[in-house]
Amino acid sequence: MTNASFLTSVADQLYDGLLTLIYPQACSICGGSVERRELIPACINCWTSTRIFTGSETLCWKCGVVTHGMRVNDATLVRCRRCDSQQFEAARACGLYEGALRESILLLKRQPFLNQHLVKLLVAVARRPPLNTATRIIPVPLHPERERQRGFNQALLMAQAITSQLGIMIDENSVVRLTAANKYRAGLDAKGRFDTVVNAFEVRRPTLVRGETILLVDDVFTTGATASSCAEAVLRAGARAVYVLTAARPAG
Repeated sequence: MTNASFLTSVADQLYDGLLTLIYPQACSICGGSVERRELIPACINCWTSTRIFTGSETLCWKCGVVTHGMRVNDATLVRCRRCDSQQFEAARACGLYEGALRESILLLKRQPFLNQHLVKLLVAVARRPPLNTATRIIPVPLHPERERQRGFNQALLMAQAITSQLGIMIDENSVVRLTAANKYRAGLDAKGRFDTVVNAFEVRRPTLVRGETILLVDDVFTTGATASSCAEAVLRAGARAVYVLTAARPAG
């Protein structure tokens, strides 16, 4: 560790200590004190109890769902078969949609705040195979009306937070969303979710994606419907391959 990084680390620890004493931040899960600002909105214990993927799990190679009872020597052969028709090459998440990850995503949907701990997790996942072959980042766009209502696109904030560390350019203009997501999608089954996003995306600048390996960034991977629809549009415009990075996904 250099002198500069050591001094920065000490300063951060002092700042966190003072922040805890003067402006204590309550954990949104257990109500305890959040020890470091990079962990907001959850404390260390709640982050520890959240299932974070380390890269050692047995996952469906394509959609990234945790598989049980499947043991093969070649991880690329692990398939859940439920995602066979989806258009992306592979999708990975930082962990399960629970605990500290869930609270971080809910906070990000309400206000443009992305904690640094989640940024580190996103970068770590993006650097693992197969996502580490990406050459361009595209945040999954919101419909213009939805973005006006929210005031920002959380996927774009995530992409902006990781681009410099990955050394990959962001393309936030090539892909647009033509139809708004149904606000009642939470109650739909997988087929219903896919039906709501058919032809939902269009590539307006195909020359920017042609021949590129795209990393789509979004907050949550639920059924893969949105990611698959967006990937289909990008592939149709000439992209070489599409991978998906999200903060969280459900267990099943």
